[in-house]
Amino acid sequence: MTLDFDKMKERLDALLDAQRHGQMRGALMMINEVDIAEYMQTLDREKLLTVFRILPKDISSDVFSYMDNDQRQLLIECIGDAEIAKLVDDMFIDDAVDFLEELPAGVVKRVLQNTDVKRRNLINQFLRYPENSAGSIMTIEYCEFRQGITVAQVMSEIKRTGIDKETIYTLYIIDDQRHLVGTVPLRRVIMAEDDILIDDLMETNVIAVSTMDDQETVADTVRKYDFLSMPVVDKEHRLVGIITADDVMDVIEEENTEDFEKMAALMPSDKVYLKTSPFRLAISRIPWLLILMVSAMFTGALITHFEGLLSSSAIGIILTSCIPMMMDTGGNCGSQASTLAIRGMALGQIEFRDLPRVLWKEFRVSLLVGFILALVNFGRLMLFGGANMTTKVAFVVSLSMFLTVMFAKVIGASLPMLAKKVKLDPALMASPLITTIVDACSLTILFNISAKLLTF
Repeated sequence: MTLDFDKMKERLDALLDAQRHGQMRGALMMINEVDIAEYMQTLDREKLLTVFRILPKDISSDVFSYMDNDQRQLLIECIGDAEIAKLVDDMFIDDAVDFLEELPAGVVKRVLQNTDVKRRNLINQFLRYPENSAGSIMTIEYCEFRQGITVAQVMSEIKRTGIDKETIYTLYIIDDQRHLVGTVPLRRVIMAEDDILIDDLMETNVIAVSTMDDQETVADTVRKYDFLSMPVVDKEHRLVGIITADDVMDVIEEENTEDFEKMAALMPSDKVYLKTSPFRLAISRIPWLLILMVSAMFTGALITHFEGLLSSSAIGIILTSCIPMMMDTGGNCGSQASTLAIRGMALGQIEFRDLPRVLWKEFRVSLLVGFILALVNFGRLMLFGGANMTTKVAFVVSLSMFLTVMFAKVIGASLPMLAKKVKLDPALMASPLITTIVDACSLTILFNISAKLLTF
């Protein structure tokens, strides 16, 4: 059943305004933590603190992990040191690390000063991992067992400690040196007899990532194998943590947003749009806009170079009127090819070694697409081109269209793959940059063919 947020907010606001805190506490206990966090985003400073203190202690840390960074920082500034210590101690370690990474240094210092020594050391250890690495997003709240124990012992331990684990769906088996030797799905343990050794149930073909692997590699691996969690090992293959599916989803969202911003010629930013200042938004847009503006000067230089061709006769006027069509069509064709290439690489369907196959496929596609567009364009020019239109001029423009489409498709597919080969983000070679390159090339094709085949 879908929650009606407006009705929920109206009811909670009424209870809060009437200071009926007992009833509000009961109402909050019936609502999902995510929805509570969303509701708290609508509150001012005073009411936010009131609602947070009304929350039952066993769910306040979960709600806190779903709140946005501004509200979490506001709460930390309002609550006492004892509350901070309890809050951080109750959070899963990966949520605590994510939270602290977004805070100013002064606030982080205050939080850590009021945290249990053992947990503080753990948090500091996680904070030392490089940003966007597997180590920085892993958690240590998982179920691990040593070889040689029985199913009955495993189930007893899960019942005793499972409440404090972020996930219990996959059990990780280690040896005496903490080397990861196998994994066991919980359902297999539940269905097994009590006296069976866990070694007999585990899968030894373990897939894991290293603490220093990029988070995008983690996301690709989880997506490929449909894991609910991914084990993380150090350079000696000792188990140090796991990455859960919810964190992987966050990584995928971050990476997709970053690629989207790059494809739109924006500098990547992790700030919420409505909470980002106009100055920051402008700064994120200016660099690529400057690069694209300067690169577009080559297009203007081409038009200036062939000024005599364009102004020498009535045919030149026709060619001038075809320039927007040629540039738009070429840019669109290049963008289509680059988008498919970038998507294929993101999903692991295309590697650099597949470049010849990709080019051959796009070449064949361009033949079909180019022929159809050129044919339609030829008919359009002959029917609606006006009195100065001739068959020869229509043929030259349509031939230029055909060649432009072929060139754009090949360039659009190959540039993202070449970018990845030289360790650049393929998303950089998306729509704006591809369009700028193809624009210049389409005009070069049009003007050179016109200069050679048309007599003025």
